[in-house]
Amino acid sequence: MFLARLKRLFAPENRQWLIAAIVACAFFMELLDGSVIATALPQMAQSFHENPVNLSIGMSAYLLTLAIFIPSSGWMADRYGSKTIFLSAIAIFTAASVLCGFSNSLLEFTAARVVQGIGGAMMVPVGRLVVLRGSDKRNLVNLMQTVTVPGLIAPVLGPPIGGFITTFTSWRWIFFLNIPIGILGLVLVALFMVNHKAEERRSFDRLGFVLCGGGLASLLFGLDQLGRPNFDATITGVLIGGGVVLCALAFVHLRRAVHPLIDLSLFKIPTFALTTLFAGTGFRIVIGTTPFLWPLMFQVGFGMTAFASGGLIIACAGGDLVMKVYARQILRRFGFRQTLIFNGLLVALSVLACAAFSASTPVVVIAAVLFIIGLFRSIQFGAFNSLTYVDIPPEKLSAASSLASTIQQMSFGLGVAFGALALHLAALWNRSGSTQAFTVADFRVAFVAAAVLATAAALAFTRLDPHAGSEASGHRYVIPSVVEGQPQS
Repeated sequence: MFLARLKRLFAPENRQWLIAAIVACAFFMELLDGSVIATALPQMAQSFHENPVNLSIGMSAYLLTLAIFIPSSGWMADRYGSKTIFLSAIAIFTAASVLCGFSNSLLEFTAARVVQGIGGAMMVPVGRLVVLRGSDKRNLVNLMQTVTVPGLIAPVLGPPIGGFITTFTSWRWIFFLNIPIGILGLVLVALFMVNHKAEERRSFDRLGFVLCGGGLASLLFGLDQLGRPNFDATITGVLIGGGVVLCALAFVHLRRAVHPLIDLSLFKIPTFALTTLFAGTGFRIVIGTTPFLWPLMFQVGFGMTAFASGGLIIACAGGDLVMKVYARQILRRFGFRQTLIFNGLLVALSVLACAAFSASTPVVVIAAVLFIIGLFRSIQFGAFNSLTYVDIPPEKLSAASSLASTIQQMSFGLGVAFGALALHLAALWNRSGSTQAFTVADFRVAFVAAAVLATAAALAFTRLDPHAGSEASGHRYVIPSVVEGQPQS
């Protein structure tokens, strides 16, 4: 019986699901690695004989490498083949994980993180591209839900897993655990993926690469600094301002280039523009800011231990996983437009509920609210990540994947900056210009701000065509009648 099930799993008709699962595991490995390190910094600092604050350069180096190389991922997949690049990305990321685990100094660790960033920059957009090219629209929602779940649960599971590993073993196992996952991924990708290349061989946009990479790296590094305590306002302002200038120059160049690194014409597609630039960015900022605010509020505001805080946040990941089973049925019943509007408002309400938390709030109540947030955000995240690609022509899928990944990376960076800025402004307001240790009142202001942003993002979907994505969702939109019993023509 086991062999029969295994044979069915690897059958050609199930290949798209197998590939989606492989890509999801790769995403989980990459995203978990980024969030798990934060809890291991003190132990790593002891090994390197460094101040824990100095180790943030390793995290920043990874972030900057992602910003520089993600925009070029689509061109590389088209030129060398999506399978080749995805295989290379997993191999580079896994090898760099080994180097991180064996690092004995801050310099070695930072260099290994840069190499890891190169692999990670190719892994996410190209992996998503492989899934998109191997799926039909009927299965797009479920396939994208499978791929996007790691993006929701990895940042939530990272801190408690990192705390467990560093408490009971060594921080080096955070990186060594990637080895078996990476090797298995390499074998499965080699066996089951197809190496798709573009028929047209476009020249590489070097100027676009420099302007986009430099602008995004400067912006992300500035936003990353904004989320750190005691950041230098001058340096942060210069980084963000310089990033804005370079991105503006990149925008001008990309509009004029014959073969631009990033295809801005994709924004003429309403579903893509709405789910990436407008409503999508706002919601991703909320998704990025809540994992930043929760552990801080639980530990700084309520006095919880890191372990207790991490255990609470896992409830949100539980909601993410549970709702994955029902997302397709909900979209089939209500369609993308209704789901994204009303479910988005439920996300806003549940995030607003976090502003009512206090040190005396029962743990069960907090866990229940976080579980509910996980349910609602799983639907929202999976729905607009599917809607992003429903109207993209096959020849532009690689460009769309790299552009969407670039914007998503910026959005999550903005999430941390949004939460940090809200906390600092709340502290200045509540204490008349003083920014001492954050209080529960400061966190309440930050969660209210996040809820307002989530509401605006949900209402932005009122601009969405009721028929949008119906082929992927399976929803049949009934045109309202002008006179009862007489359908509108």
